[in-house]
Amino acid sequence: MNKAPRPASHQALPAWLHEGARVLDPAKGCEGVVQFIGEWENPQTRRVIPEAVFLRPEGGGVEWVVDDHQALRQADVR
Repeated sequence: MNKAPRPASHQALPAWLHEGARVLDPAKGCEGVVQFIGEWENPQTRRVIPEAVFLRPEGGGVEWVVDDHQALRQADVR
């Protein structure tokens, strides 16, 4: 029997965290729109994150990646 840890499934993500959702990234101090949630390899640590959250500013701009979705907060609904 394989006892290797399995990556978390999308079911572990909060219901409000999905593509197109507006979220607050407290670490960056700004809001962003979720572009997609998927695998990402951190270029510094070479660690693969199975459910990294790719964000971009609402009006466009430079995308950034959050490797732990628990660090994000739901943005106020407009």
